[in-house]
Amino acid sequence: MTTKPLLSVLPADGRERLMQFAHEVSFPAGDRIFEERGLADRFWIIRTGSVNLDVQVAGGRPAVVDMLGHGDLVGWSWLVPPYTWRMGAEASTPVRAYEFDATAVRALCEADPALGLAVTRRVLDVVARRLQATRLRLVDMCGPGASTMPAPP
Repeated sequence: MTTKPLLSVLPADGRERLMQFAHEVSFPAGDRIFEERGLADRFWIIRTGSVNLDVQVAGGRPAVVDMLGHGDLVGWSWLVPPYTWRMGAEASTPVRAYEFDATAVRALCEADPALGLAVTRRVLDVVARRLQATRLRLVDMCGPGASTMPAPP
């Protein structure tokens, strides 16, 4: 399932207003961008490079459940209270991205319900795709015939 990048689905004026809350950042390969259960106070849109999304598994290294690239939204937990990350993220290659202030973007979405609806619909699309990707990855890891099964929590 493919999804359109957030910036491409917004009207031009909404895109411009959203970009007022962005600045460019870089992450070297191997940098942790955020940790599961941490404060979700920002989000990113990848310009170049790739990011692995992961979940903690008992007694081991985080398990990669999805890989993101150009145009992808990194992080959706900033939109849903209690604003804590549901996964972790790590730069798998050098990454250049736009970083957004989540509090400011939430306020913008509240002030402009049409823009807020467009952003929320796009983020919901991302959540649905990632839920499916995570489900499939966990079935691969833990389902019948899996080579390794994580220890129960």
